[in-house]
Amino acid sequence: MVVSLPAPAQWPAVERLARLTGRTPIPRHKRATFRFEPDKFAAAGLRPEPSELVRPPRVAECPIQLEARAVQVRTDATGAFLIVEAHVLKVHADPAIVIPGSQHVDPGAWSPLIYNFRHYYGLGPELGHSFRSQTPRHSFWPARTPVTRCGPNP
Repeated sequence: MVVSLPAPAQWPAVERLARLTGRTPIPRHKRATFRFEPDKFAAAGLRPEPSELVRPPRVAECPIQLEARAVQVRTDATGAFLIVEAHVLKVHADPAIVIPGSQHVDPGAWSPLIYNFRHYYGLGPELGHSFRSQTPRHSFWPARTPVTRCGPNP
């Protein structure tokens, strides 16, 4: 398995993936909102990059990519989703966020994309919100930065 960690600037690509599923047929509970997409990389405008130790490709644009092996997979208490425990085999990090002369990510240089109650953030002000959001930031916080919406209904 691969876990690719996007940066805040990549939130529009993540949101382009939000309504897609790679499963066919589409599960009944997803049919009203989701559509099947066999090539999620192309749909999101991202590029696959071959992994070194596992079969799935990495997302080339993501500053941190983790090649991993699942060690335990179980369903949640309701059976609605899977919980995966993984052992990381290899870490790929953009040299721009690595402390020179080390193998450590510089926390001052790395800002992960954060999905917080259906809104996208970096380590700072909100960047935008998901199509699922029912709480637009402007309704209860003073405006600090412009917030943009990505997708067919901006």
